[in-house]
Amino acid sequence: MRSGNGWGFDTAMFMGRGPWGRRGPGGRPEWWDMFGGPPPRAERGAVRYLVLDALEKQPRHGYEIMQTIEERSGQTYRPSPGVIYPTLQMLEELRHVRGTEDDGRRIYAITPEGQRDLAEHRAEVEEFYERSGVSGWAESAEDLADLMQRGAQLFRVLRRAARRGRLTPSTMRKLRTVLDEVLTKVTSIVEE
Repeated sequence: MRSGNGWGFDTAMFMGRGPWGRRGPGGRPEWWDMFGGPPPRAERGAVRYLVLDALEKQPRHGYEIMQTIEERSGQTYRPSPGVIYPTLQMLEELRHVRGTEDDGRRIYAITPEGQRDLAEHRAEVEEFYERSGVSGWAESAEDLADLMQRGAQLFRVLRRAARRGRLTPSTMRKLRTVLDEVLTKVTSIVEE
């Protein structure tokens, strides 16, 4: 991270250059690393529930399953064929899906066992799509930039007060109390 503002982070990345900022290694926006990398991906074991969810309303072939998951995730996650087809094979072995040949393609349908498994893990599916879907953080980059600008404003106020000699020990104690309260509230909101 650059610290051109003296406060340990690069506000220029968020101000005046749009929410996407500069590009780092591999062409990724630099702020990806700052916020823990790219949008969330499904863990290997959780993909099976995304597949079952994609099959819940209608039978599909593998490519349609990948498309359905991608669409539902707001284009932030598309499982590869190397993930989908072994998952479908495993689900067939568990009798959670049934595959049939149709015009040279294998079409998969969810079974009653698969419906029960999906029902037991519905919350995981919804949580994944909430984290990575249309309401995910990548879609809210401008809002995130706005929050970062507000944080930068706070640092500017503190720096200006320090330069003017207004940060007495008593003032800093009061500010620390206020910031502790804000941090507690912010932590509570983001960890709900």
